[in-house]
Amino acid sequence: MLTKRIIPCFDVDRGRVVKGVSFTELRDAGDPVELAAVYDAQGADELVFLDITASSDDRATVVDMVARTADQVFIPFTVGGGIRTTTDMKVMLENGADKVSVMTAAVNTPDLVNEGAYRFGSQCIVVAIDARAVPGKPGTWEVFTHGGRTPTGRDAVAWAREVVERGAGELLVTSMDTDGHRTGYDIAMLRAISDAVPVPVIASGGAGGPEHMVEALTEGRADAVLAASIFHFGTYS
Repeated sequence: MLTKRIIPCFDVDRGRVVKGVSFTELRDAGDPVELAAVYDAQGADELVFLDITASSDDRATVVDMVARTADQVFIPFTVGGGIRTTTDMKVMLENGADKVSVMTAAVNTPDLVNEGAYRFGSQCIVVAIDARAVPGKPGTWEVFTHGGRTPTGRDAVAWAREVVERGAGELLVTSMDTDGHRTGYDIAMLRAISDAVPVPVIASGGAGGPEHMVEALTEGRADAVLAASIFHFGTYS
């Protein structure tokens, strides 16, 4: 059995860490490399960087951030956002990332998951799933892309199964309904996806305290918990 992990998450916008509520109302939370070093020293198990601007103009900024982080921290870290090709994956991995995360590109081109797993190994490929509960259909969640702006019509559990079959070694599952509210993770969605796949599931969206993390790891059956707001703004360390 894998050790349960606690993972601070950095949403990066033009080289700065930001945090919002339900994917909006962004607040500045600091320099990503400085925060990474702090969390490494405080005992974080891993780190996740998600470039939420992800425009071509900002790619050099992200690559530089990855390289500087690799020089500063000694724990594994994942980079996502704007990764659309295996060449993008290669650049991030060569500059020090341990894993790459894909979301919108995986939905648009599912074969990217197969190709990434073949070239770099499943252990390097994380598929991020942003999902929201479907009104009037209990126990059903729809996948969204483009930072939560675009509904896909895809069922989250079915999509989780598909990407794992394609070679994803880990899933990063975010509830858009609970993200940033600090009221707890979407336990029902976590449990449904965790029970459906044989790979580790990272819970994201809604951590308000250690009790929520414990709930996600036990009742939600997640293998790791990801949080942002409660770390970046000093609520917990």
